[in-house]
Amino acid sequence: MKMVNAFNMKRAAAGLRRINLDGLRWRVFDAKGQILGRLASQIATVVQGKDKPTYTPNRDDGDMCIVLNAKDVCVTGRKLTDKERTFKDQMAKDPTEVIRKAVLRMLPRNKLRDDRDRKLRIFPSSEHPFGDRPLEPYVMPPRSVREMRPRERRAMVRAQKAEQQQQNTDGTKKGKKREAPEESA
Repeated sequence: MKMVNAFNMKRAAAGLRRINLDGLRWRVFDAKGQILGRLASQIATVVQGKDKPTYTPNRDDGDMCIVLNAKDVCVTGRKLTDKERTFKDQMAKDPTEVIRKAVLRMLPRNKLRDDRDRKLRIFPSSEHPFGDRPLEPYVMPPRSVREMRPRERRAMVRAQKAEQQQQNTDGTKKGKKREAPEESA
């Protein structure tokens, strides 16, 4: 196990010679508990440099991205078990490859894609060989959840109104029954 871990660390540091590291920020993404697609879209934005005001599509201005805890990423729905190649099987085989494929498929298919791929370093746990670099933790933006679809909301409001009317009619019937014996007495 230690040889495999050491090999991955060496492999992670390989290829940095081909990248011009001057002026690049080192962004750290923690994948623990994050949803795969949302995490991958944020990583793709940073790798392309779209979060910078100097972004141009024909230049590679993206930052280095280090993704930690790749084995703890989550998915929504039944993707864990109901795909042709299940997410569970892919995570058991290589958890880093799942995130890498998700990010690469969000990048444009052009000459810059391989360079952007080199700027992406993914690790299954929280250990990485880049401790000597000035790392900046990336804070994921809050998820904006739409309250409810209009049709569903209208149906819910109708159901609440019907329930209130039913309670009101039940209350008035009980009240009339109580009043009736008082009048006769």
